[in-house]
Amino acid sequence: MPRTRLYGDPCGRFLHDVILETCRKCPQKTAIVDTSCNRRISYAEYGQLVETIARGFAASGTEPGEVIAIFLRNSWEFCAAYHACTLAGAIPTLLNPTFREREVRYQLENSGASILVTDGPNIAGINLAGLPCLRRVYFTRSGSSGCEPFANLLHSSTTTLAPLQVASDQTLAALPYSSGTTGLPKGVMLTHYNLVANMFQLLGPDAYEITSPDVLLCFLPLYHIYGLNVGLNPALTVGATLILMPRFHVSQFLSLLVSEAVTITLVVPPALQSLVQAAEAGQFPQNHVLRWLKSGAAPLAPELPRRFTSLTGIFVTQGYGMTEASPVTHVGYLDPKLYKPESIGQPLAQTECRLVDENGEEVPTGQPGELVMRGPQFMSGYWKDPQATAAVLRDGWYWSGDVVRRDEQDFYYVVDRVKEMIKYKGFAVAPAQVEALLLEHPAVRDCGVVGCPDVSAGEIPVAFVALHESFAASKKMEQELRAYVADRLTHYKQPRQIRFVDAIPKTASGKILRRELRKSLA
Repeated sequence: MPRTRLYGDPCGRFLHDVILETCRKCPQKTAIVDTSCNRRISYAEYGQLVETIARGFAASGTEPGEVIAIFLRNSWEFCAAYHACTLAGAIPTLLNPTFREREVRYQLENSGASILVTDGPNIAGINLAGLPCLRRVYFTRSGSSGCEPFANLLHSSTTTLAPLQVASDQTLAALPYSSGTTGLPKGVMLTHYNLVANMFQLLGPDAYEITSPDVLLCFLPLYHIYGLNVGLNPALTVGATLILMPRFHVSQFLSLLVSEAVTITLVVPPALQSLVQAAEAGQFPQNHVLRWLKSGAAPLAPELPRRFTSLTGIFVTQGYGMTEASPVTHVGYLDPKLYKPESIGQPLAQTECRLVDENGEEVPTGQPGELVMRGPQFMSGYWKDPQATAAVLRDGWYWSGDVVRRDEQDFYYVVDRVKEMIKYKGFAVAPAQVEALLLEHPAVRDCGVVGCPDVSAGEIPVAFVALHESFAASKKMEQELRAYVADRLTHYKQPRQIRFVDAIPKTASGKILRRELRKSLA
């Protein structure tokens, strides 16, 4: 049963206008519950916050098209700053709140961010000096030297917000950074049309069953496109209530499930594994009203959702997508007749799919092939990187790099990845970024990084390192290299093991033979 209908017409729609319309329609309803500070915000208050902060940005000199960086954990301030940014005509770029100085400076400099919204603990020990475009830094809750209070943006301003002059399919609504398999992370240019279209695809019939009475519990990070455009934006579009957790804790999750009468939640496979373990231990509450949950960001082991459903009676749908697709392209069904949680489901409305072999020829049903897609949700390209854009967007089709098969009922299943990306608890780890950093260490002559299967994390990064002759392999050297990476990259990118080898296997052209490294792990 192919999906054909959208929730609404996305053409000409700006994301903030969609959200503000809901704020006017249901002013008294609770929009957001921020569990980090126990604050409850109504739709009327949220709309007022967004408009006031947008005027604050404009009063601070922000011009349409400028980039504003948001470097925060899940919080009401993140949400309001994000929507205020687009209302002011600026481009929000979203940073992982666990980033180290090296990662923060790279994204701020590459994006050309002029304003940074963050908090004191996030930038403790980070040097922000010398960034050519950055002119103002706001802190939300805890002060830091050289920063202004976020509250300054909430002072009433008479600044008038000019309507956006550029079409919605030409105006960027988000600039998240995606870890490619080669080089440094790339800014993904997502327009208002991309994000609104993907929301309306999701909210169409038989895709993402969420309506105004629902309560959505979101612990997924909002800086990630999954949390942003499957959690925050759809919930506020339909007038649901969004419960924000800064991060996943099983006990807090189970408590909120009951106290907030949660009906829907979003997970990644490791979180679902933890919920299965809690249910097996008899800790899952009986008096919940959770109807279903959606899993994404990494492949789901087939037995895991069925085990969860057998223990709790709650259905699980698996989805598939990528940052470049705003992010969803496929999702499963809750209808028992179509319930296949081991599958990523079927394409969303207006999403065309082909499965092709290495020659670009379509493969027969049941045979694996690279998934190639097009639709209104796909990015306009990579920020300042036309070469990388041309590599994945060809004649209007996006080449996913994922090997997928399709069954007779048109359900899709992820088989493998053409790309070398490592998925740690749903977070993408680019081997090339870790390798480039390790090669900066004076002891490292060569290295290769691959993913090793792990029950709790999905995959963990493992580094194979060849040392210069003047350095010796030892436990101390392993600790030194791990500490070197830990000081410069966020936790999920850090190798959990370092294995010393004489040489890194490579092709004649110099490309790392990762399959050979993975064989040695087995």
